[in-house]
Amino acid sequence: MSEKQSGKKIVVIGGGPAGVFAAIEAKRADPAAHVLLLTDEACEPYEKPPLSKAVLTGKALPEHALIAGPKGTAAHNVVLERTALATAIDRAAREVVAAGGRRYRYDALVLATGSLVRELPQLPLGMRRVHYLRTEADARALAAALRQCKHLVVVGGGLIGLEAAASAAELSVRTTVLEVAPRILARVCDEETGAFVAKEHRRHGVEIRTGTTIASVQAADDGITMTTAVDESFAADIVVVGTGVKPNDALAGAAGLTTDDGIFVDEQCRTSDPAIFAAGDAVRFPAPHGLVRLENWRHAQDQGAVAGRNAAGASEVYRTVPSFWSEQYDLYIQGVGWASPQPRQVERVRRLLAGKSMLLFEIADGVLVYAMGIDAQRDLAAARRLIERKIKVDVSALADPNRPLASLLKASV
Repeated sequence: MSEKQSGKKIVVIGGGPAGVFAAIEAKRADPAAHVLLLTDEACEPYEKPPLSKAVLTGKALPEHALIAGPKGTAAHNVVLERTALATAIDRAAREVVAAGGRRYRYDALVLATGSLVRELPQLPLGMRRVHYLRTEADARALAAALRQCKHLVVVGGGLIGLEAAASAAELSVRTTVLEVAPRILARVCDEETGAFVAKEHRRHGVEIRTGTTIASVQAADDGITMTTAVDESFAADIVVVGTGVKPNDALAGAAGLTTDDGIFVDEQCRTSDPAIFAAGDAVRFPAPHGLVRLENWRHAQDQGAVAGRNAAGASEVYRTVPSFWSEQYDLYIQGVGWASPQPRQVERVRRLLAGKSMLLFEIADGVLVYAMGIDAQRDLAAARRLIERKIKVDVSALADPNRPLASLLKASV
Protein backbone atom coordinates (compact mmCIF):
# COMPACT_ATOMS: atom_id res chain seq x y z
CA MET A 1 0.00 0.00 0.00
CA SER A 2 1.50 3.35 -1.03
CA GLU A 3 2.37 5.72 1.80
CA LYS A 4 2.17 8.63 -0.67
CA GLN A 5 -1.59 8.50 -0.57
CA SER A 6 -3.08 11.44 1.29
CA GLY A 7 -6.19 11.29 3.43
CA LYS A 8 -7.71 8.64 5.64
CA LYS A 9 -6.71 4.99 5.23
CA ILE A 10 -9.75 2.70 5.25
CA VAL A 11 -9.27 -1.05 5.01
CA VAL A 12 -12.16 -3.43 4.31
CA ILE A 13 -11.80 -7.19 4.84
CA GLY A 14 -14.13 -9.38 2.78
CA GLY A 15 -15.02 -9.79 -0.89
CA GLY A 16 -18.77 -10.34 -0.49
CA PRO A 17 -21.52 -7.73 -0.97
CA ALA A 18 -21.02 -6.26 2.51
CA GLY A 19 -17.32 -5.70 1.90
CA VAL A 20 -17.65 -4.42 -1.64
CA PHE A 21 -20.43 -1.96 -0.79
CA ALA A 22 -18.56 -0.84 2.32
CA ALA A 23 -15.50 -0.04 0.21
CA ILE A 24 -17.46 1.71 -2.54
CA GLU A 25 -19.49 3.81 -0.12
CA ALA A 26 -16.44 4.71 1.98
CA LYS A 27 -14.72 6.05 -1.12
CA ARG A 28 -17.85 7.88 -2.20
CA ALA A 29 -18.26 9.47 1.25
CA ASP A 30 -14.60 10.51 1.42
CA PRO A 31 -13.05 10.78 -2.07
CA ALA A 32 -9.68 11.73 -0.55
CA ALA A 33 -9.50 8.48 1.43
CA HIS A 34 -7.35 5.55 0.35
CA VAL A 35 -9.78 2.61 0.39
CA LEU A 36 -8.30 -0.87 0.26
CA LEU A 37 -10.43 -4.03 -0.10
CA LEU A 38 -8.84 -7.32 0.93
CA THR A 39 -10.23 -10.57 -0.47
CA ASP A 40 -8.80 -14.03 0.08
CA GLU A 41 -9.90 -15.15 -3.39
CA ALA A 42 -7.89 -14.66 -6.57
CA CYS A 43 -10.70 -13.04 -8.54
CA GLU A 44 -12.77 -9.88 -8.64
CA PRO A 45 -15.63 -10.12 -6.08
CA TYR A 46 -18.68 -11.83 -7.60
CA GLU A 47 -22.32 -12.36 -6.70
CA LYS A 48 -23.02 -15.62 -4.87
CA PRO A 49 -26.77 -16.15 -5.53
CA PRO A 50 -26.10 -17.50 -9.07
CA LEU A 51 -23.70 -20.15 -7.74
CA SER A 52 -26.50 -22.55 -6.77
CA LYS A 53 -28.57 -21.79 -9.87
CA ALA A 54 -27.29 -20.43 -13.19
CA VAL A 55 -23.66 -21.44 -12.62
CA LEU A 56 -24.62 -25.05 -11.88
CA THR A 57 -26.85 -25.30 -14.93
CA GLY A 58 -24.22 -23.76 -17.20
CA LYS A 59 -26.25 -20.65 -18.00
CA ALA A 60 -23.72 -18.26 -16.46
CA LEU A 61 -20.23 -17.98 -15.02
CA PRO A 62 -19.32 -16.24 -11.74
CA GLU A 63 -17.45 -13.50 -13.62
CA HIS A 64 -20.65 -12.60 -15.46
CA ALA A 65 -22.04 -11.06 -12.25
CA LEU A 66 -19.44 -8.90 -10.52
CA ILE A 67 -20.67 -7.18 -7.36
CA ALA A 68 -19.07 -3.85 -8.26
CA GLY A 69 -20.36 -3.91 -11.83
CA PRO A 70 -18.80 -5.07 -15.11
CA LYS A 71 -15.68 -2.89 -14.67
CA GLY A 72 -15.05 -4.12 -11.13
CA THR A 73 -13.91 -2.30 -8.02
CA ALA A 74 -11.31 -0.24 -9.90
CA ALA A 75 -14.13 1.71 -11.55
CA HIS A 76 -15.01 3.00 -8.06
CA ASN A 77 -11.41 3.96 -7.25
CA VAL A 78 -11.18 1.17 -4.70
CA VAL A 79 -7.87 -0.70 -4.51
CA LEU A 80 -8.44 -4.47 -4.56
CA GLU A 81 -5.85 -6.74 -2.98
CA ARG A 82 -6.47 -10.35 -4.07
CA THR A 83 -5.34 -13.54 -2.33
CA ALA A 84 -4.96 -11.48 0.82
CA LEU A 85 -6.10 -13.75 3.65
CA ALA A 86 -6.31 -11.65 6.82
CA THR A 87 -4.82 -13.63 9.71
CA ALA A 88 -4.75 -11.06 12.54
CA ILE A 89 -5.68 -7.53 13.54
CA ASP A 90 -3.06 -5.55 15.45
CA ARG A 91 -5.36 -3.06 17.14
CA ALA A 92 -2.53 -1.24 18.94
CA ALA A 93 -0.68 -0.54 15.70
CA ARG A 94 -3.94 -0.29 13.70
CA GLU A 95 -2.71 -2.80 11.17
CA VAL A 96 -4.21 -5.84 9.46
CA VAL A 97 -1.83 -8.77 9.15
CA ALA A 98 -2.26 -11.01 6.11
CA ALA A 99 -0.84 -14.40 5.21
CA GLY A 100 2.82 -14.14 4.34
CA GLY A 101 3.38 -11.32 6.80
CA ARG A 102 1.94 -8.47 4.76
CA ARG A 103 0.66 -5.63 6.93
CA TYR A 104 -1.90 -2.95 6.03
CA ARG A 105 -2.26 0.12 8.21
CA TYR A 106 -5.71 1.58 8.77
CA ASP A 107 -7.36 4.61 10.34
CA ALA A 108 -10.71 2.82 10.10
CA LEU A 109 -11.34 -0.87 9.48
CA VAL A 110 -14.47 -2.64 8.26
CA LEU A 111 -14.89 -6.36 8.89
CA ALA A 112 -17.12 -8.07 6.33
CA THR A 113 -15.80 -11.58 6.84
CA GLY A 114 -19.11 -13.27 6.00
CA SER A 115 -19.94 -16.82 6.97
CA LEU A 116 -18.60 -20.35 6.77
CA VAL A 117 -20.47 -23.54 5.89
CA ARG A 118 -21.71 -25.66 8.77
CA GLU A 119 -19.75 -28.84 8.29
CA LEU A 120 -21.31 -32.24 9.00
CA PRO A 121 -18.87 -34.53 10.85
CA GLN A 122 -20.01 -37.51 8.78
CA LEU A 123 -19.45 -35.54 5.54
CA PRO A 124 -16.38 -33.39 6.20
CA LEU A 125 -14.95 -30.75 3.90
CA GLY A 126 -12.51 -32.31 1.46
CA MET A 127 -14.15 -35.73 1.51
CA ARG A 128 -14.23 -37.29 -1.93
CA ARG A 129 -17.58 -36.93 -3.76
CA VAL A 130 -18.84 -34.47 -1.11
CA HIS A 131 -19.55 -30.88 -2.12
CA TYR A 132 -20.23 -27.78 -0.06
CA LEU A 133 -21.32 -24.70 -1.97
CA ARG A 134 -19.87 -21.36 -0.86
CA THR A 135 -17.36 -20.06 -3.44
CA GLU A 136 -17.00 -19.86 -7.20
CA ALA A 137 -14.46 -22.69 -7.02
CA ASP A 138 -17.03 -24.82 -5.19
CA ALA A 139 -19.64 -24.04 -7.84
CA ARG A 140 -17.32 -24.84 -10.74
CA ALA A 141 -16.33 -28.16 -9.17
CA LEU A 142 -19.95 -29.11 -8.49
CA ALA A 143 -21.07 -28.07 -11.97
CA ALA A 144 -18.42 -30.33 -13.50
CA ALA A 145 -19.39 -33.22 -11.19
CA LEU A 146 -23.07 -32.87 -12.06
CA ARG A 147 -22.29 -33.41 -15.73
CA GLN A 148 -21.11 -36.93 -14.85
CA CYS A 149 -23.68 -37.59 -12.13
CA LYS A 150 -26.61 -39.98 -12.36
CA HIS A 151 -27.82 -39.76 -8.75
CA LEU A 152 -27.34 -36.83 -6.41
CA VAL A 153 -28.19 -36.71 -2.72
CA VAL A 154 -28.67 -33.29 -1.16
CA VAL A 155 -28.36 -33.14 2.62
CA GLY A 156 -30.44 -30.21 3.86
CA GLY A 157 -33.86 -28.93 2.81
CA GLY A 158 -33.17 -25.20 3.19
CA LEU A 159 -32.85 -22.64 0.42
CA ILE A 160 -29.34 -23.53 -0.77
CA GLY A 161 -29.99 -27.28 -0.71
CA LEU A 162 -33.26 -26.93 -2.62
CA GLU A 163 -31.74 -24.55 -5.17
CA ALA A 164 -29.00 -27.09 -5.84
CA ALA A 165 -31.63 -29.85 -6.10
CA ALA A 166 -33.65 -27.80 -8.59
CA SER A 167 -30.56 -27.13 -10.70
CA ALA A 168 -29.66 -30.82 -10.70
CA ALA A 169 -33.21 -31.77 -11.69
CA GLU A 170 -33.01 -29.32 -14.60
CA LEU A 171 -29.92 -31.24 -15.72
CA SER A 172 -31.95 -34.50 -15.55
CA VAL A 173 -29.97 -35.79 -12.56
CA ARG A 174 -31.97 -38.09 -10.28
CA THR A 175 -32.04 -36.20 -6.99
CA THR A 176 -32.93 -37.04 -3.41
CA VAL A 177 -33.16 -34.46 -0.61
CA LEU A 178 -32.62 -35.60 2.99
CA GLU A 179 -33.87 -33.20 5.68
CA VAL A 180 -33.60 -33.77 9.43
CA ALA A 181 -36.61 -31.54 10.26
CA PRO A 182 -40.22 -32.68 9.85
CA ARG A 183 -40.56 -30.50 6.75
CA ILE A 184 -38.45 -28.53 4.29
CA LEU A 185 -37.93 -24.76 4.63
CA ALA A 186 -38.91 -24.88 8.30
CA ARG A 187 -36.82 -21.76 9.05
CA VAL A 188 -38.07 -19.87 6.02
CA CYS A 189 -41.81 -20.20 5.56
CA ASP A 190 -45.08 -21.53 6.93
CA GLU A 191 -46.11 -25.15 6.55
CA GLU A 192 -48.53 -24.58 3.67
CA THR A 193 -46.02 -22.67 1.55
CA GLY A 194 -43.34 -25.26 2.31
CA ALA A 195 -45.70 -28.04 1.24
CA PHE A 196 -46.36 -26.24 -2.05
CA VAL A 197 -42.62 -25.92 -2.77
CA ALA A 198 -42.12 -29.60 -1.88
CA LYS A 199 -44.89 -30.55 -4.31
CA GLU A 200 -43.14 -28.64 -7.11
CA HIS A 201 -39.89 -30.46 -6.42
CA ARG A 202 -41.63 -33.82 -6.51
CA ARG A 203 -43.34 -32.80 -9.74
CA HIS A 204 -39.84 -32.37 -11.21
CA GLY A 205 -38.82 -35.83 -10.04
CA VAL A 206 -37.00 -34.88 -6.81
CA GLU A 207 -37.51 -37.26 -3.89
CA ILE A 208 -37.80 -35.51 -0.52
CA ARG A 209 -37.29 -37.41 2.71
CA THR A 210 -37.92 -35.48 5.93
CA GLY A 211 -37.20 -36.48 9.52
CA THR A 212 -34.05 -38.18 8.27
CA THR A 213 -30.80 -38.25 10.24
CA ILE A 214 -27.54 -39.56 8.78
CA ALA A 215 -25.88 -42.04 11.10
CA SER A 216 -22.93 -43.22 8.98
CA VAL A 217 -21.27 -42.74 5.60
CA GLN A 218 -19.27 -45.12 3.44
CA ALA A 219 -17.27 -43.79 0.49
CA ALA A 220 -16.02 -45.98 -2.33
CA ASP A 221 -14.35 -45.50 -5.70
CA ASP A 222 -17.67 -45.73 -7.51
CA GLY A 223 -19.92 -43.79 -5.14
CA ILE A 224 -20.95 -42.91 -1.62
CA THR A 225 -23.57 -44.49 0.64
CA MET A 226 -25.32 -42.87 3.59
CA THR A 227 -27.13 -44.88 6.24
CA THR A 228 -29.80 -43.20 8.36
CA ALA A 229 -30.65 -43.59 12.02
CA VAL A 230 -33.42 -46.04 11.05
CA ASP A 231 -30.97 -48.14 9.01
CA GLU A 232 -32.15 -46.94 5.61
CA SER A 233 -29.45 -46.51 2.94
CA PHE A 234 -29.09 -43.93 0.17
CA ALA A 235 -26.43 -44.41 -2.51
CA ALA A 236 -25.26 -41.56 -4.71
CA ASP A 237 -22.55 -40.54 -7.13
CA ILE A 238 -22.05 -37.25 -5.29
CA VAL A 239 -23.47 -35.49 -2.24
CA VAL A 240 -24.21 -31.79 -1.76
CA VAL A 241 -24.33 -30.61 1.84
CA GLY A 242 -26.55 -27.58 2.43
CA THR A 243 -26.94 -27.47 6.19
CA GLY A 244 -26.55 -23.74 6.70
CA VAL A 245 -23.72 -21.42 7.67
CA LYS A 246 -22.06 -19.97 10.75
CA PRO A 247 -20.54 -16.52 11.25
CA ASN A 248 -16.89 -16.11 10.32
CA ASP A 249 -16.04 -14.17 13.48
CA ALA A 250 -12.78 -15.85 14.54
CA LEU A 251 -10.59 -12.98 13.29
CA ALA A 252 -12.61 -10.49 15.31
CA GLY A 253 -12.64 -12.70 18.39
CA ALA A 254 -8.88 -13.23 18.27
CA ALA A 255 -8.44 -9.45 18.15
CA GLY A 256 -10.41 -9.09 21.38
CA LEU A 257 -13.59 -7.69 19.86
CA THR A 258 -16.89 -8.69 21.46
CA THR A 259 -18.30 -11.77 19.72
CA ASP A 260 -20.87 -14.46 20.45
CA ASP A 261 -22.14 -16.30 17.39
CA GLY A 262 -21.30 -13.15 15.46
CA ILE A 263 -19.47 -9.85 15.84
CA PHE A 264 -21.41 -7.48 18.09
CA VAL A 265 -22.05 -4.03 16.61
CA ASP A 266 -24.16 -1.05 17.62
CA GLU A 267 -26.74 0.74 15.48
CA GLN A 268 -23.95 2.48 13.58
CA CYS A 269 -22.17 -0.82 12.76
CA ARG A 270 -19.36 -0.01 15.22
CA THR A 271 -17.74 -2.88 17.13
CA SER A 272 -16.37 -2.70 20.67
CA ASP A 273 -13.35 -0.91 19.14
CA PRO A 274 -14.45 2.55 17.90
CA ALA A 275 -12.03 2.36 14.95
CA ILE A 276 -13.48 -0.94 13.70
CA PHE A 277 -16.85 -1.43 12.02
CA ALA A 278 -18.48 -4.65 10.82
CA ALA A 279 -21.31 -5.67 8.50
CA GLY A 280 -22.98 -8.63 6.81
CA ASP A 281 -23.41 -12.31 7.67
CA ALA A 282 -20.79 -12.22 10.45
CA VAL A 283 -22.53 -9.47 12.42
CA ARG A 284 -25.00 -9.52 15.32
CA PHE A 285 -26.82 -6.18 15.46
CA PRO A 286 -29.80 -4.50 17.21
CA ALA A 287 -33.17 -5.30 15.61
CA PRO A 288 -36.85 -5.17 16.65
CA HIS A 289 -36.64 -8.60 18.34
CA GLY A 290 -33.22 -8.09 19.96
CA LEU A 291 -29.73 -8.81 18.68
CA VAL A 292 -29.89 -10.84 15.45
CA ARG A 293 -27.81 -12.11 12.57
CA LEU A 294 -29.11 -12.04 9.03
CA GLU A 295 -27.80 -14.10 6.14
CA ASN A 296 -29.08 -12.50 2.98
CA TRP A 297 -27.81 -10.37 0.12
CA ARG A 298 -29.96 -7.27 0.69
CA HIS A 299 -28.89 -6.98 4.34
CA ALA A 300 -25.23 -7.46 3.49
CA GLN A 301 -25.37 -4.77 0.82
CA ASP A 302 -27.28 -2.23 2.92
CA GLN A 303 -25.38 -2.75 6.16
CA GLY A 304 -22.07 -2.78 4.32
CA ALA A 305 -22.91 0.58 2.76
CA VAL A 306 -23.72 2.12 6.17
CA ALA A 307 -20.57 0.65 7.74
CA GLY A 308 -18.46 2.05 4.90
CA ARG A 309 -19.90 5.55 5.14
CA ASN A 310 -19.49 5.55 8.91
CA ALA A 311 -15.89 4.35 8.58
CA ALA A 312 -15.37 7.41 6.38
CA GLY A 313 -16.73 9.71 9.09
CA ALA A 314 -20.53 9.61 8.87
CA SER A 315 -22.82 8.76 11.80
CA GLU A 316 -25.66 6.87 10.14
CA VAL A 317 -27.94 4.47 11.99
CA TYR A 318 -28.58 1.15 10.27
CA ARG A 319 -32.27 0.43 9.94
CA THR A 320 -33.38 -2.37 7.67
CA VAL A 321 -36.45 -4.19 6.50
CA PRO A 322 -34.80 -7.52 5.66
CA SER A 323 -35.68 -9.58 2.64
CA PHE A 324 -34.66 -12.78 0.91
CA TRP A 325 -35.37 -14.49 -2.37
CA SER A 326 -34.85 -17.90 -3.91
CA GLU A 327 -35.32 -19.19 -7.44
CA GLN A 328 -36.34 -22.82 -7.85
CA TYR A 329 -37.58 -23.94 -11.29
CA ASP A 330 -40.03 -21.22 -12.34
CA LEU A 331 -40.82 -20.27 -8.73
CA TYR A 332 -39.59 -16.95 -7.34
CA ILE A 333 -39.86 -17.28 -3.56
CA GLN A 334 -39.52 -14.04 -1.64
CA GLY A 335 -39.95 -12.72 1.90
CA VAL A 336 -39.77 -9.22 3.36
CA GLY A 337 -39.95 -7.87 6.91
CA TRP A 338 -39.41 -9.24 10.39
CA ALA A 339 -41.17 -12.58 10.88
CA SER A 340 -42.28 -12.85 14.50
CA PRO A 341 -40.33 -15.32 16.69
CA GLN A 342 -43.66 -15.88 18.47
CA PRO A 343 -46.21 -16.75 15.72
CA ARG A 344 -49.09 -16.68 18.20
CA GLN A 345 -48.50 -12.96 18.72
CA VAL A 346 -49.31 -12.12 15.10
CA GLU A 347 -52.34 -12.49 12.88
CA ARG A 348 -51.71 -14.38 9.66
CA VAL A 349 -53.66 -13.60 6.52
CA ARG A 350 -53.33 -15.41 3.21
CA ARG A 351 -54.22 -13.83 -0.13
CA LEU A 352 -55.27 -16.30 -2.80
CA LEU A 353 -53.80 -15.60 -6.22
CA ALA A 354 -54.01 -17.25 -9.64
CA GLY A 355 -51.81 -20.14 -10.71
CA LYS A 356 -48.73 -20.81 -8.57
CA SER A 357 -48.69 -17.32 -7.06
CA MET A 358 -49.45 -16.89 -3.36
CA LEU A 359 -49.07 -14.35 -0.58
CA LEU A 360 -48.96 -14.60 3.21
CA PHE A 361 -49.00 -11.63 5.60
CA GLU A 362 -48.24 -11.25 9.30
CA ILE A 363 -49.88 -8.37 11.17
CA ALA A 364 -49.04 -7.17 14.69
CA ASP A 365 -51.02 -4.41 16.42
CA GLY A 366 -52.71 -3.56 13.12
CA VAL A 367 -49.40 -3.07 11.28
CA LEU A 368 -47.94 -5.32 8.58
CA VAL A 369 -44.62 -6.69 9.85
CA TYR A 370 -43.84 -9.51 7.42
CA ALA A 371 -44.92 -10.78 4.03
CA MET A 372 -43.82 -13.65 1.86
CA GLY A 373 -44.97 -15.00 -1.42
CA ILE A 374 -44.32 -16.92 -4.58
CA ASP A 375 -44.26 -15.16 -7.96
CA ALA A 376 -45.67 -11.98 -6.39
CA GLN A 377 -42.82 -9.50 -6.79
CA ARG A 378 -44.99 -6.44 -7.40
CA ASP A 379 -47.16 -7.13 -4.36
CA LEU A 380 -44.10 -7.70 -2.17
CA ALA A 381 -42.56 -4.41 -3.32
CA ALA A 382 -45.72 -2.67 -2.07
CA ALA A 383 -45.63 -4.76 1.12
CA ARG A 384 -42.07 -3.55 1.79
CA ARG A 385 -43.24 0.06 1.67
CA LEU A 386 -46.15 -0.72 4.00
CA ILE A 387 -43.74 -2.32 6.47
CA GLU A 388 -41.18 0.49 6.21
CA ARG A 389 -43.82 3.16 6.84
CA LYS A 390 -45.54 1.15 9.63
CA ILE A 391 -48.91 1.83 8.07
CA LYS A 392 -52.05 0.53 9.76
CA VAL A 393 -53.68 -2.00 7.44
CA ASP A 394 -57.16 -3.41 6.96
CA VAL A 395 -56.92 -7.19 7.30
CA SER A 396 -59.81 -7.77 4.92
CA ALA A 397 -58.08 -5.60 2.30
CA LEU A 398 -54.91 -7.67 2.61
CA ALA A 399 -56.90 -10.84 2.01
CA ASP A 400 -58.78 -9.44 -1.01
CA PRO A 401 -56.98 -10.33 -4.28
CA ASN A 402 -58.99 -7.62 -6.04
CA ARG A 403 -57.56 -4.90 -3.79
CA PRO A 404 -54.09 -3.84 -5.00
CA LEU A 405 -51.64 -3.48 -2.15
CA ALA A 406 -50.51 -0.18 -3.65
CA SER A 407 -53.97 1.20 -2.90
CA LEU A 408 -53.30 0.72 0.82
CA LEU A 409 -50.28 2.98 0.46
CA LYS A 410 -52.36 5.66 -1.24
CA ALA A 411 -55.06 5.38 1.40
CA SER A 412 -52.52 6.24 4.09
CA VAL A 413 -51.37 9.48 2.46
